[in-house]
Order: sequence, then structure tokens, then C-alpha cells
Amino acid sequence: MTGIGPVAVKVPRLRDRGTHGEKIRFTSSILPPYMRKAKSVEELLPWLYLKGISTGDFQEALAALLGPNAAGLSASTIARLKAEWWEDYERWQRRDLSARRFVYVWADGVYFQPRMDEEKQCVLVLIGADEWGRKELLGLTDGYRESTQSWHELLRDLKRRGLCHAPSLAIGDGALGFWAALREVFGTTREQRCWVHKTANVLNAMPKSVQPKARGHLHDIWQAETRADAEEAFDFFVDTYGVKYDKAVAKLTKDRDVLLTFYDFPAEHWKHIRTTNPIESTFATVRHRTGRTKGCLSRKTGLVMAFKLMMSAQRKWRKLDGHNRLPELIQGIAFKDGIKQLQAAA
Repeated sequence: MTGIGPVAVKVPRLRDRGTHGEKIRFTSSILPPYMRKAKSVEELLPWLYLKGISTGDFQEALAALLGPNAAGLSASTIARLKAEWWEDYERWQRRDLSARRFVYVWADGVYFQPRMDEEKQCVLVLIGADEWGRKELLGLTDGYRESTQSWHELLRDLKRRGLCHAPSLAIGDGALGFWAALREVFGTTREQRCWVHKTANVLNAMPKSVQPKARGHLHDIWQAETRADAEEAFDFFVDTYGVKYDKAVAKLTKDRDVLLTFYDFPAEHWKHIRTTNPIESTFATVRHRTGRTKGCLSRKTGLVMAFKLMMSAQRKWRKLDGHNRLPELIQGIAFKDGIKQLQAAA
């Protein structure tokens, strides 16, 4: 079964050859044993879940997409595939990380509404960028309201499996749970608050009539060329809106230092590390569609669906711009306003 419908494949029968009483078994790398569906078809199934299609309706839905001969996609087949996906997730959760080093990490909590549950399910997501600038899913687990304990367990598990080098920078929103856990597990990692989350939080505390103009002034802060210019734009925002909208300004000023951390990192990386966009862009469609999944998602299914979607999306993630700068960060070379600082001779 392929994305263009069923394709007939003739596989020659082969007899195992024996030498000195030991059999030599042949396995085709082109067509593995018992393979009946292309990977592209299996990757379609999580998206159908997010469209709200129940297990019993999969065969009808896939027949409409792949043709009337789309066989082998009964409810029991879907249940078996979900079990296989869970096994894949558990193997991924146990993978060795001792040979890996991640320079940047992005953290966020993604919420689902499982069936029959009053509380939303929170899936903790951690994406890392390694020393070659490649982004990959680093951690994914079911948490409890982004609590410190949930994040602590995730970070400790990564460290236990060999992630000994603390990332240079972590990017996330203002959820206190993650930052408290990060300081306990990777105390040397610097913090950068997400400007997308911060902008939304500040504007939500202001009247709608003021929001467009205020958004532009916030944009002037994090788009400034230097930290000095950003500080000046920051002060302008506080002076302009502080009297009438003190609650909105307080949301901004409480994280002033950690909103401008990115100026101490290469300018080529700024567009990557000012926001949690690697997570947000991947889950934008998921968040938009979760309202349709209430009839078919359990907590376990919600977690494994998130895992499959992230692993599928991971293959299309681009490398960081300026990834040649990452070894300099690892060596401890300082950057000011995005520019490498020359070290004085000893």
C-alpha cells in the first residue's frame, strides 16, 4: 500500500544457505519482511486522528484517498499500529545520549483535551540544536500543568541517559516550572524568554485600541541592532505605557534581563533563539485541530500522536543559520551584540 494506491511487488523466494552447520539468512533491505504499507501511509494516520476520524472509519477514509482497494486497514490494524508506535516511543525514550551535545534547547508545554477528562493533558516538549546546528526532538513526555516536578523529571532523565554537557541557552515562555527545574539540573545554562509569548501576555493586559501601536513598540525592542538600542526602546515603552497600563508594563519589566540574553550570542542565531518558534510552528496545526479529537484521543494516544507528528516534522527542520558559530560557543568565546569578541593575548 503506497500513497498512490496498492502496488504489486514480486519478491523472489530464497532458500537459506548453510555452511558448516550454520544457516546464512538473507533479508532484503529494499522490502523488509512483512512490510505491507509504505511509511508515508503510516504517517498519514496521525493526521487523520487530528482531523477527528475514529478508528472504525479509517478504512473508509483511506479508501477515498488511496482507492477502493485500500485493504488491511481495519480497526484491528489501526490498533496494532498504535501499539507499534508506543513501542517506538518507549525505545526512543531509552536512547543513549552520551555521545550528543546540544547548544540550544527550546521548551514548551502543548495541551490536548483527552476524552472524558476534565483537565487538559499537558505534553512537555524539548527540542535541541546540536553542535552542527541540527534540530531534533530531545524530550517529550506527559506532564502535569508544566509543573517544576514534571520538568525536573524530564531533564533528570536526559542527564541520566548521558546528556552531561549543559546547553548554552534555553528558550521558553515564562512558565516557572521549567526554569526552576533547569536551574537545578543544568545550573550554568542561560535563559532567554520567548518574545512571542511575552508580547501576547503584555498586549492581553492592554485595551484592543492600544494594542497595534504597543505591538510596534515591543517590536522595536527585540529587533534593535544592539543591546543599548534595545534598552533605550525598553525604557521608551515603560515611560509611554507605564502610567495607564502598569500591569502590562510589569509583565514586561519583570523579565527584562532574560528577554535580552540573545544579544550575547551570534547575530546569525538571533532569529532562532528569540522565540520558541521551532515548537510553536510544528504544533500550530495540532492546537488548531485538537477540538475535533475529543472523541478518539486518550491520554496515551495523545502522547504517542504528538510523538509521531514531531518525528515526522523533524525530517523537514532546517539547520540553524550560522551553524559554524556553534563550536565557538562551545569553546567559550564571548559575543557582544551578536559579534565575536577578540580575546586579548595572555
